[in-house]
Amino acid sequence: MTTDATARREGAAALRTVREQWGELLLAIETPPAEPWPPRQLSHLLRPAAGDELLVERAPLVLREHPAPANLDALDAGLYAERQLFDLADTLAAAVQRAPLDDPRRWTFRSLTDPGSRAHGLHWAAVWVEGRLLDEDTDPEQQLDGTLTSAPFLPLPEYLLHEAHRVARAVEARVLRVLGLDVRAMPIPERACPWCAGDLLLHTGPEEPPVVTCSTGPSCTAPVPYDEHGRRAWEWHALPALVVALDTVEQRAEGARAT
Repeated sequence: MTTDATARREGAAALRTVREQWGELLLAIETPPAEPWPPRQLSHLLRPAAGDELLVERAPLVLREHPAPANLDALDAGLYAERQLFDLADTLAAAVQRAPLDDPRRWTFRSLTDPGSRAHGLHWAAVWVEGRLLDEDTDPEQQLDGTLTSAPFLPLPEYLLHEAHRVARAVEARVLRVLGLDVRAMPIPERACPWCAGDLLLHTGPEEPPVVTCSTGPSCTAPVPYDEHGRRAWEWHALPALVVALDTVEQRAEGARAT
């Protein structure tokens, strides 16, 4: 059984992961499912950074139209993430929120005419839920005149702590899976190592950046270090150079076929 301390730690980490990957998920909604090259995990290396901030700032998915999403799986994952976290925030607020109506820390419920705090999007919902998971703002507060007021929130009851942990982990898993960042090792099809023509393998995980390895072993001459298995390994900082090298090989091959 998950202990309370573990539930707090894992739940908060899952919520941070969802926030960090939210921009990538919004971009994925507008991008067709990945072709063999580049894999989605590396596609951001080829995409200009401009515009990412605008995507993150757009209205929540559940509050806007989706005229022509290019990736329905990504859209479904985004809608799932928002609904799960918004509904969780509603549940936690009903149980522990004591903040006055004018307190900016307060989670505002939606109504028939007003989306409430949902209008602020997934980032705010994730931050707010994380605060409840960590029992933030649960002590009486001293005002400027020296008087004490009640804490804005009560400590989270154990049953809600574990429910928040469950929801946060489920949302994290869904987001990472649709982005291809869950734990896996997958071949990079139709692309061989530019230095030795060995097979390339893309390694991903939720708590580590993507890494590409060459199957040839120590005899590969690629200008990157070995991993613990003796394979040439392109860590995060070296991946752009690998992408450039692979594209250069492809361009040369196309030029040779054209002559």
